[in-house]
Amino acid sequence: MTTAIDAFDSPVYWSASQQDLPQRCAPLEGHQQADVVIVGGGFTGLWTAWYLKQLAPHQDIRVLEAEHFGHGASGRNGGWVIGNIAGLERHLEGLDIGTRQDLCRLLGDNVDDLGSALAAAGIDADFHKGGALNVAARYPAQEAIQRRYLAHLHELGFSEQHCQWLSADELTDMARFHRPFGAAFQHQMATLHPRKLINGLVRKLAAAGVHLHEQSRVISTAERIVSTHEGSVEARTVVIATEGYSEQLANIRRHVIPVESLVIATEPLSDATWDAVGLASRPTFADASRLINYGHRTRDGRLVFGARGNYRLGARSRHSASISDSDIAMRQRLLVDLFPALEDVEVSHGWGGSLGLSRSFRPHAVLASEQGLATAGGYAGEGVAASHLMGRTLAEMILGEDSLRTRAPWAVQGKSLEEVVRRWEPEPLRWLAAQTILTSYAAEEAMMREERHLPLISPGLGWLNNAFASVIE
Repeated sequence: MTTAIDAFDSPVYWSASQQDLPQRCAPLEGHQQADVVIVGGGFTGLWTAWYLKQLAPHQDIRVLEAEHFGHGASGRNGGWVIGNIAGLERHLEGLDIGTRQDLCRLLGDNVDDLGSALAAAGIDADFHKGGALNVAARYPAQEAIQRRYLAHLHELGFSEQHCQWLSADELTDMARFHRPFGAAFQHQMATLHPRKLINGLVRKLAAAGVHLHEQSRVISTAERIVSTHEGSVEARTVVIATEGYSEQLANIRRHVIPVESLVIATEPLSDATWDAVGLASRPTFADASRLINYGHRTRDGRLVFGARGNYRLGARSRHSASISDSDIAMRQRLLVDLFPALEDVEVSHGWGGSLGLSRSFRPHAVLASEQGLATAGGYAGEGVAASHLMGRTLAEMILGEDSLRTRAPWAVQGKSLEEVVRRWEPEPLRWLAAQTILTSYAAEEAMMREERHLPLISPGLGWLNNAFASVIE
């Protein structure tokens, strides 16, 4: 597999492949007033504005973006629409099975709801519901891991109709992995083109009368007023939707930190190569690795693939999208390990961004009514669908609506973010912990890949990593 990235204007495939140039919006100037001002022009901010306008068309809404809409994780992700949220078991702890099933159904339906919202708005964002293959496809020990994952989904409340086991032969019918052992298949999963979604929402919001401002970095939020270098907005409700890009907002950054995610995209593959790879129904796929890898087939016949993130000392957000040759090569090797037929395929794009990880290790939607302050985030890399759910939830909470979404355990009213999510530990403790966990994960991964079992060491390493996973997953 070779690299030919320099020939493209953008390292981010989603931007380089979008023919319809995004609408540019003027910066905020002067002192303005609004019913709601939203800080952050990614999925969360735009979906919040969208549903506010759907539910209350008379609302005066402004959205402020420090760079351009979709600059952060919303324009750089892997394009997965997941019918689940990270850390769900923490939200469901102590709830009866009926309530858990209702909430799992809500999360699954959120995938369809997002697709329906796009269809109703006339936004073609390549939305495709192909399900998800959680595969055991590189070494035998992965089968037990994926079977435990499937049992975990059922225990949480996901139905057996929507989550089921595929044998090695059934898996091979869908995808030609190098060493197929089986897979946990989830039906409520889809993919989309993030940049088409961003651009489509911006156009529709502008047409609906929402005031959109780019190059309007917020430098302070106080007493229902947000200020930039050139202007300010006074509003009844301030929504902070900056997730992994909250450098200027200390009250958010103490609770939600940026963690990097790195992705590559291949050139369009030939029909013969796709015959060798499979994925004709375009499911997403991920194997049972602690280091996390994920991929899918795009509408235009490429393979988008991401693996293993990183944490930068000092919780610095990644603004440059470019990634190194070694980062690209690592993902190439892993992709070829899964699909040997891709050995000689070129990688055309490689990019990175920052996702938001909360100290509670689970997403949240918070409305502190007395302060006039709302926020959502902490998606832990699963934000395409979660941001739609949380944006819709924030809109309903702000307008006083009652729904299963506003009563869900991740939706909190009457408390501040500080009361809901603990602060992260200071540096360098965070960085040292991240390096320790990644090193331990890599050691276990290497032993399983080589199919080695060392008495005491192997089970001890597995126990340690399970302990890490119980804290951060």
